[in-house]
Amino acid sequence: MYNDYMAVKKKQENTTPKRLILLDSHAILHRAYHALPDFSTAKGEPTGALYGLSSMLIKIIEDLKPDYVVACYDVKGPTHRHKAYKEYKAQRKEIEDDLIKQLIRSRDIFHALNIPIYDKEGFEADDMLGTIVEQIKGKIQNSKPEILDKLKTKKPKPKKDTEIIIASGDMDTLQLVQGDEVKVYTFKKGIKDTIIYNEKAVYDRFGFGPELMADYKGLRGDPSDNIVGIKGVGEKTATTLITNFGSIEKIYEELEAGNEEKFKKTGITPRIIQLLKDNKEEAEFSKMLATIRRDAPITFVLPEKTFRENLDIKKISQLWSELEFRTLVQRLQKVVGNNIPMSNSERNNDTELSSQMSRNQLLSLPSQAMLRKDDLADESQKTALALWLVNSNLTNPTLEDILNFANTDKFEEAKRVIFTELDKRGLRKVYEDIELPLIPIIEKMEKHGIKIDKELLSKLSKTYHTELTRLEKEIWKHAGVEFNINSPKQLGEILFDKMNLTVKNMKKTAGGARSTRESELEKLRDLHPIVPMIFEYRELAKLLSTYIDAIPPLLDINDRLHSNLISSGSTTGRMASQNPNLQNIPIKTELGRAIRGAFIADKGFRLCSFDYSQVELRIAAFISGDKKMIEIFQKGEDVHSSVASFVFKVPIDKVTAEMRRNAKAINFGIIYGMGVNALQQSIGTNRAEAQKFYNDYFSTFSTLAQYLNSVKVETTRRGFTETFFGRRRYFEGIKSKIPYIRASAERMAINSPIQGTGADIIKLAMVRIDEYISREKLEDDVFPLLQVHDELVYEIREDKTEKVAVEITKIMESVMSTKDTKGVIMKALASIGNNWGELK
Repeated sequence: MYNDYMAVKKKQENTTPKRLILLDSHAILHRAYHALPDFSTAKGEPTGALYGLSSMLIKIIEDLKPDYVVACYDVKGPTHRHKAYKEYKAQRKEIEDDLIKQLIRSRDIFHALNIPIYDKEGFEADDMLGTIVEQIKGKIQNSKPEILDKLKTKKPKPKKDTEIIIASGDMDTLQLVQGDEVKVYTFKKGIKDTIIYNEKAVYDRFGFGPELMADYKGLRGDPSDNIVGIKGVGEKTATTLITNFGSIEKIYEELEAGNEEKFKKTGITPRIIQLLKDNKEEAEFSKMLATIRRDAPITFVLPEKTFRENLDIKKISQLWSELEFRTLVQRLQKVVGNNIPMSNSERNNDTELSSQMSRNQLLSLPSQAMLRKDDLADESQKTALALWLVNSNLTNPTLEDILNFANTDKFEEAKRVIFTELDKRGLRKVYEDIELPLIPIIEKMEKHGIKIDKELLSKLSKTYHTELTRLEKEIWKHAGVEFNINSPKQLGEILFDKMNLTVKNMKKTAGGARSTRESELEKLRDLHPIVPMIFEYRELAKLLSTYIDAIPPLLDINDRLHSNLISSGSTTGRMASQNPNLQNIPIKTELGRAIRGAFIADKGFRLCSFDYSQVELRIAAFISGDKKMIEIFQKGEDVHSSVASFVFKVPIDKVTAEMRRNAKAINFGIIYGMGVNALQQSIGTNRAEAQKFYNDYFSTFSTLAQYLNSVKVETTRRGFTETFFGRRRYFEGIKSKIPYIRASAERMAINSPIQGTGADIIKLAMVRIDEYISREKLEDDVFPLLQVHDELVYEIREDKTEKVAVEITKIMESVMSTKDTKGVIMKALASIGNNWGELK
């Protein structure tokens, strides 16, 4: 019985067709380039189309599960079509430089994935596809004239040993479809919404089969390729002609036989009949241009190994790391699974790293979670921190990042390379004085966690869900129909199509749809009451899904939440948190602030918050050396009122609320590279007034203005910024020839030394406070809980709260000497309460 079973199984395996995916690479890249934003690396290399191609490849692997993948390309220069018709594709715009660069670079992606490439001078990618199909499947047969009965017509069955799916963004490839043996996988819109055409699907859409697609194009033409067709014959007429008569040759056989009445019976007018007669040569020539060649001088050979057998994770991860596609490797691994063949060197390296985890499992883990499980945890975590300091763009580095940076499979070698680079860049002091001492502090914070009031969250959940339901019904009432408010597609259809809400300059999504993101809907706020309601609905929905309903399942048996804190979580030096991200709880709205009330002190303890006051403005003052700004802080004056007094040239007691608001807007804006246009929008005035205010501000604080400009100049020259303590951030995009990339880098560079110094200061404060706790033996009385931007939250035993709060405040204010800050005090404000919401 077993032998019989195995024989049947073997027979089934032998008859199962192998699936070959043929990639129309040019079409996919063009589609991705126009569908996705203008992504670029820190070096300024454009990557939008490359990211789209890489994402599409992962989607193809997931959706189609190929045995083999092959890429087909155009080759620069004239093709046989250009030789036949010099105007072919002449109407197309010149390919943009950014796309040309990505077309060239895209071949590196296929090389890294060990995907064969086929191209040939004088032929297009379509011709490569057609020739490969021809060589595998044999000649494609033309249907009989009785087109409407075509699906009933028996055709020679193609070979069954290989199933072909052509992935393309070009509908011309539909002419290659054969039954279920050769199909086309293409886009409906964008690069995510896809559809597969077999022969029946082509017929259902067009009313005729794939073999007549070139005839269809020959009649109606194709402006995008400058194929003229017959002027005056559109899609409807071309469809009528083909579904009734078949190919262009058959159409002209009927005309030349004098059977004009047959045409009239199908609704073809005498005018169209005359156009057909007058333009036979154009129709036949257009069909020739539209027909995909199947005789390109190539020889297709099916790869010896399958795609999975050929896949080398190391090669593609190195390239995607270089292109800064850091999430794609994990997505690919998730799709292909962890059973990827490895080389001997990779197996040896896995043994070195861990005897219990495969390389793929290691690479898929975030660094801090991974490193604590690994036998090399301590050294690996330290190396990850060092790598982040060397290249701050690699936030929260993974093992993959460590190995890729050093271009090696051996951890010890990668460690040596990274620490050598750390010293070369003068970052040892930042590493040893700031980042290294934080490791045990973060571990203590995560281990201790913060107490949560589950009952309060439960009450908030009921209240917010009730309000969410009310808002949902109100929104449906205004829309006149029920729909999924969380669906951008459905929301867009309601707002833009049904309700006709629109303004100029509305942006679109990466997939080409009209955007419903907050910044775009803000432009519609005053057009209809439904828009503000959508904002309320979204805020409630996010608070519920991210915090109120998400936190309770994460609690331990003592109702404590253990969020993950990441020292290397940002490019500027600031810490980050996840599971959940406690740094993003909104505090400007009552709804958001209410959630903080659920973060409570344990019995016998109080919560204490310590917040640096206007720390970035204080840093801007001393780091720039602007005497007027320094004087404001030395006197302990309200900085916004004082700045307004200087700029508007009025005594400080005459500063109005509007003056102070405007001063506050520019005070915070200038340290983030705010320009006149942004200032105009922020303070709600016209361009001329915003420009005057901007000029007056910088003429008053001229030293600050000179400093900010010098940062931009020096960053362009050196390629990086430095904080007061020496932390570097590299801006390779600041020399980009692409204006928006360069401008963005300049804005970030202006802020980086200021925000980075702030991050250094609060991290140093955490280290000094921890030293104080140890020195005074307060480990059982004082527990660090949270670090949120410029705020530290501690849980302190009730009878020690007042004394400890005073000491922590002193420590925070003395992290930097007044000599270094030119007399500007790093003011820290303490607040004590029973829950986080009470702390001011």
